[in-house]
Amino acid sequence: MANSTMVTEFLLMGFAEGWKLRFLYSMLFLLMYLATLLGNLLIVTITTADQNLHTPMYFFLRNLSVLDICYISVTVPTACVNSLTGHRAISVAGCGTQIFLVIFCAFVEILFLTIMAWDRCVAICQPLHYSTIINLQLCVRLTLTSLLSGLVYAGAHTGNTLQLNFCGSNEVPQFFCDVPSLLRLSCSDTSSNELSILISAVVVCGGCFVFIAMSYVRIFSTVLRFPTQEQGKAFSTCVPHILVVTVFLSSISYVCLQPSVTSEGTQDIGPSVFYTIVPPLLNPIIYSLRNKQVKEAVRKVILRRVYSRKK
Repeated sequence: MANSTMVTEFLLMGFAEGWKLRFLYSMLFLLMYLATLLGNLLIVTITTADQNLHTPMYFFLRNLSVLDICYISVTVPTACVNSLTGHRAISVAGCGTQIFLVIFCAFVEILFLTIMAWDRCVAICQPLHYSTIINLQLCVRLTLTSLLSGLVYAGAHTGNTLQLNFCGSNEVPQFFCDVPSLLRLSCSDTSSNELSILISAVVVCGGCFVFIAMSYVRIFSTVLRFPTQEQGKAFSTCVPHILVVTVFLSSISYVCLQPSVTSEGTQDIGPSVFYTIVPPLLNPIIYSLRNKQVKEAVRKVILRRVYSRKK
């Protein structure tokens, strides 16, 4: 410890060792990033422009799309540039900022998905009381509460991580800065940090998963009383939702609950991709672009543009 040099910057891990593989992965992630931007920007534009989509469900979808754009933009563009240029260095302050933004976006994403599951549960199970239970004022309150709690949650974990001492290796076994990776590099006692991560992962991920599961159990029990054709439509919509939520929460839990030991780090990339890149990419497709109302709104906008050009 006395002869160790304190870390002033970190080195992020590339997507692969060889240049060809790095280029291939970078192009793949860049295409996924551009597709995510296009899909989410389309949802934001359509749900804002079409008055028929100014409902609580699409209010949450619009918020989710804006969040997904921010979420994927925190990690992917920087990782692609670093991998292509070979510039792996990131300052301690930059690393802390990235940790804060990733935790904030992931936490708020979980809350938004939970709120949206509850919204669908009320809409299907209590349709006559939907407008009185879920109104615009409640939607705004839920959104602000999610954002503020995300700031507190991210600030607490980021602060607890950055107060540790880093005096050994500065190579982060990940393509972006995250708490578990930095705990492996710390020369301080990280037992309290690991305990807080364990408790928060169980409470937040476990609690939200249970709430979402209960919501969909109620939805399925109600849908089973519908005609067979309506059941098929409901199941085809709900099952993809559940799969995305399950992959998202399980990958976060896997990354957070790994033991804080020194490793090669390549095993962490897969789960990290599943909770930082896959949900923002799939959410527009699953939650909106498969929806008839959104498809109709897109068609109207395209026809309006074509008609205006002909004029």
